[in-house]
Amino acid sequence: MNVQRISAIFEKDIKDFMKNMMLLMMPIIPIVLALIYGRMGGGEELPISLIYLVVGVTFSAVTSTCMMTMMAEENEKKTLRGLILSPASFLDIIIGKSLVTGLITFISLAVSLAVIGIDPFLNIKAILGLILLFLFFLFLGIGIGLFSKSIAATSAYLMPVMFLFGFTPMIAQLGFSEDSIVMTIADTFPIMQAIELHDSASWLPLGIIAIWMVGAALFMYVCFKKTMTDD
Repeated sequence: MNVQRISAIFEKDIKDFMKNMMLLMMPIIPIVLALIYGRMGGGEELPISLIYLVVGVTFSAVTSTCMMTMMAEENEKKTLRGLILSPASFLDIIIGKSLVTGLITFISLAVSLAVIGIDPFLNIKAILGLILLFLFFLFLGIGIGLFSKSIAATSAYLMPVMFLFGFTPMIAQLGFSEDSIVMTIADTFPIMQAIELHDSASWLPLGIIAIWMVGAALFMYVCFKKTMTDD
């Protein structure tokens, strides 16, 4: 791992981020949602499912979207191939590109939780859950960005990622019974397992989120290796 190379990639990406209006708007979405829910709550503590809906929107709309857009832009401009063939290692590239997204995600999430209430996350299990969720959405975004050949192509993946993984708590509001196959599947998704962390004393949900994170990491690595071998 080379700090200078990581720093150079970070500086380049922060400049690209500041020039992209779509990416600049993404961190505002969860903050606006938090303000709406905060006003609806009338000062009372919101249900944990609504709080995690804001968390899911933050990670899907900011973390995944920013990563997939930046990686796809590199793909479209044919600069990603040059970066991969440069002296920078796989770790240098991933860390350098993740720093910008991580910073923007942290700011957006911190502001959102300050609005709707940060108390549910003031324990080690919840904090570990947030870290694993961040890594899951980060790796997923990188993988999809590597898989996409253009920025336009990412729009085909953006909405499924947001609805399946970011808006998962909303599925319970669609009228499905708790023992239905849809809810059984939805309950295994990362955000729902994070909610389960608060509803039980078990550490099992954390393990399930970790499995999702490892799966996303493997997906990212496979896409990275494919990009390296593409002509």
